[in-house]
Amino acid sequence: MNLNIVLVEPEIPQNTGNIARTCAAIGAKLHLVYPLGFSISEKAVKRAGLDYWDKLEIEEHISFNEFLEKYKPEKNNMYFVTTKGKHVYSEPKYETMDEVFLLFGKETKGLPEDILQKYIDKTIRIPMRETLRSLNLSNSVSIVAYEVFRHSEFKGLEEISKYFD
Repeated sequence: MNLNIVLVEPEIPQNTGNIARTCAAIGAKLHLVYPLGFSISEKAVKRAGLDYWDKLEIEEHISFNEFLEKYKPEKNNMYFVTTKGKHVYSEPKYETMDEVFLLFGKETKGLPEDILQKYIDKTIRIPMRETLRSLNLSNSVSIVAYEVFRHSEFKGLEEISKYFD
Protein backbone atom coordinates (compact mmCIF):
# COMPACT_ATOMS: atom_id res chain seq x y z
CA MET A 1 0.00 0.00 0.00
CA ASN A 2 1.33 3.39 -0.97
CA LEU A 3 -0.22 6.01 1.29
CA ASN A 4 0.00 9.72 0.52
CA ILE A 5 -0.85 12.31 3.15
CA VAL A 6 -1.60 15.66 1.54
CA LEU A 7 -1.61 18.82 3.67
CA VAL A 8 -3.20 21.72 1.82
CA GLU A 9 -1.81 25.01 3.15
CA PRO A 10 -0.99 23.84 6.71
CA GLU A 11 -0.58 26.72 9.16
CA ILE A 12 0.86 25.28 12.37
CA PRO A 13 4.41 23.86 12.26
CA GLN A 14 3.88 21.61 15.29
CA ASN A 15 0.94 19.89 13.59
CA THR A 16 3.01 19.34 10.47
CA GLY A 17 5.83 18.02 12.65
CA ASN A 18 3.52 15.49 14.31
CA ILE A 19 2.15 14.47 10.92
CA ALA A 20 5.68 14.07 9.53
CA ARG A 21 6.46 11.76 12.44
CA THR A 22 3.35 9.69 11.73
CA CYS A 23 4.27 9.52 8.03
CA ALA A 24 7.78 8.34 8.93
CA ALA A 25 6.36 5.67 11.26
CA ILE A 26 4.05 4.20 8.62
CA GLY A 27 6.07 4.92 5.49
CA ALA A 28 3.59 7.38 4.01
CA LYS A 29 4.64 10.07 1.56
CA LEU A 30 3.94 13.61 2.78
CA HIS A 31 2.74 16.20 0.28
CA LEU A 32 2.93 19.87 1.30
CA VAL A 33 0.77 22.26 -0.71
CA TYR A 34 1.78 25.93 -0.61
CA PRO A 35 1.40 28.47 0.78
CA LEU A 36 2.51 27.17 4.17
CA GLY A 37 1.95 29.13 7.36
CA PHE A 38 5.61 28.60 8.32
CA SER A 39 9.05 28.09 6.81
CA ILE A 40 10.53 24.67 6.18
CA SER A 41 14.08 25.95 6.04
CA GLU A 42 16.57 23.78 7.93
CA LYS A 43 16.69 26.23 10.86
CA ALA A 44 12.89 26.50 11.09
CA VAL A 45 12.46 22.73 10.82
CA LYS A 46 14.89 22.13 13.68
CA ARG A 47 13.28 24.84 15.82
CA ALA A 48 9.84 23.25 15.34
CA GLY A 49 11.21 19.88 16.46
CA LEU A 50 10.69 18.22 13.09
CA ASP A 51 13.42 15.69 13.75
CA TYR A 52 11.77 13.08 11.54
CA TRP A 53 11.98 15.30 8.44
CA ASP A 54 14.88 13.31 6.97
CA LYS A 55 13.13 9.97 7.51
CA LEU A 56 10.27 10.41 5.09
CA GLU A 57 9.55 11.25 1.49
CA ILE A 58 8.24 14.78 1.00
CA GLU A 59 6.83 16.30 -2.17
CA GLU A 60 6.12 20.01 -2.34
CA HIS A 61 3.47 21.61 -4.55
CA ILE A 62 3.30 25.27 -5.54
CA SER A 63 -0.51 25.34 -5.27
CA PHE A 64 -3.54 23.15 -4.75
CA ASN A 65 -4.41 23.47 -8.45
CA GLU A 66 -0.93 22.23 -9.37
CA PHE A 67 -1.37 19.22 -7.07
CA LEU A 68 -4.80 18.40 -8.55
CA GLU A 69 -3.39 18.64 -12.10
CA LYS A 70 -0.57 16.24 -11.29
CA TYR A 71 -2.64 13.75 -9.27
CA LYS A 72 -6.10 13.86 -10.76
CA PRO A 73 -8.85 12.86 -8.31
CA GLU A 74 -10.72 11.11 -11.12
CA LYS A 75 -7.76 8.79 -11.77
CA ASN A 76 -6.56 8.19 -8.19
CA ASN A 77 -7.98 6.78 -4.96
CA MET A 78 -8.29 10.22 -3.41
CA TYR A 79 -10.25 11.08 -0.28
CA PHE A 80 -10.97 14.57 0.97
CA VAL A 81 -11.13 14.55 4.77
CA THR A 82 -13.59 17.08 6.14
CA THR A 83 -16.11 17.51 8.95
CA LYS A 84 -18.69 17.82 6.11
CA GLY A 85 -17.79 14.44 4.59
CA LYS A 86 -20.49 12.30 2.99
CA HIS A 87 -18.93 9.02 4.19
CA VAL A 88 -17.35 7.84 7.43
CA TYR A 89 -13.58 7.36 7.07
CA SER A 90 -13.85 3.60 7.69
CA GLU A 91 -16.23 2.96 4.76
CA PRO A 92 -13.85 2.86 1.75
CA LYS A 93 -12.37 -0.54 0.88
CA TYR A 94 -8.75 0.60 1.20
CA GLU A 95 -7.48 -2.98 1.15
CA THR A 96 -8.35 -3.21 -2.55
CA MET A 97 -6.24 -0.17 -3.48
CA ASP A 98 -2.56 0.00 -4.38
CA GLU A 99 -2.29 3.70 -3.63
CA VAL A 100 -4.38 6.09 -1.53
CA PHE A 101 -4.32 9.88 -1.19
CA LEU A 102 -5.77 11.46 1.97
CA LEU A 103 -6.21 15.23 1.68
CA PHE A 104 -6.49 17.53 4.68
CA GLY A 105 -7.11 21.27 4.64
CA LYS A 106 -5.60 24.06 6.68
CA GLU A 107 -6.36 24.19 10.38
CA THR A 108 -8.55 27.33 10.28
CA LYS A 109 -10.64 26.67 7.16
CA GLY A 110 -10.28 23.09 5.99
CA LEU A 111 -10.40 22.24 2.29
CA PRO A 112 -11.92 24.65 -0.25
CA GLU A 113 -15.72 24.37 -0.39
CA ASP A 114 -15.84 24.22 -4.21
CA ILE A 115 -13.49 21.21 -4.21
CA LEU A 116 -15.58 19.45 -1.56
CA GLN A 117 -18.73 19.98 -3.62
CA LYS A 118 -17.06 18.83 -6.83
CA TYR A 119 -15.82 15.61 -5.23
CA ILE A 120 -18.57 15.13 -2.64
CA ASP A 121 -18.62 11.34 -3.17
CA LYS A 122 -14.91 11.21 -2.24
CA THR A 123 -15.35 13.13 1.03
CA ILE A 124 -14.87 11.31 4.32
CA ARG A 125 -15.30 12.38 7.93
CA ILE A 126 -14.45 11.27 11.44
CA PRO A 127 -17.66 10.94 13.47
CA MET A 128 -17.87 13.24 16.49
CA ARG A 129 -20.37 15.16 18.57
CA GLU A 130 -22.26 17.84 16.68
CA THR A 131 -21.38 20.57 19.16
CA LEU A 132 -17.65 20.48 18.39
CA ARG A 133 -15.89 22.06 15.40
CA SER A 134 -13.24 19.46 14.59
CA LEU A 135 -10.35 17.43 15.91
CA ASN A 136 -6.75 18.60 15.83
CA LEU A 137 -5.26 18.16 12.35
CA SER A 138 -2.44 15.84 13.42
CA ASN A 139 -4.87 13.65 15.38
CA SER A 140 -7.18 13.45 12.37
CA VAL A 141 -4.34 12.41 10.08
CA SER A 142 -3.32 9.66 12.52
CA ILE A 143 -6.84 8.30 12.88
CA VAL A 144 -7.51 8.03 9.15
CA ALA A 145 -4.00 6.91 8.16
CA TYR A 146 -4.02 4.03 10.61
CA GLU A 147 -7.49 3.04 9.43
CA VAL A 148 -6.11 2.66 5.90
CA PHE A 149 -3.43 0.30 7.23
CA ARG A 150 -5.92 -1.55 9.44
CA HIS A 151 -7.85 -2.51 6.31
CA SER A 152 -4.74 -4.26 5.00
CA GLU A 153 -4.02 -5.86 8.40
CA PHE A 154 -1.11 -3.41 8.91
CA LYS A 155 0.83 -4.97 6.03
CA GLY A 156 4.34 -3.59 5.96
CA LEU A 157 4.23 -2.39 9.55
CA GLU A 158 5.69 -4.12 12.58
CA GLU A 159 3.13 -6.62 13.88
CA ILE A 160 4.83 -8.05 16.94
CA SER A 161 6.81 -5.97 19.37
CA LYS A 162 10.51 -6.81 19.45
CA TYR A 163 10.43 -6.03 23.16
CA PHE A 164 8.22 -8.98 24.08
CA ASP A 165 9.91 -11.90 22.37
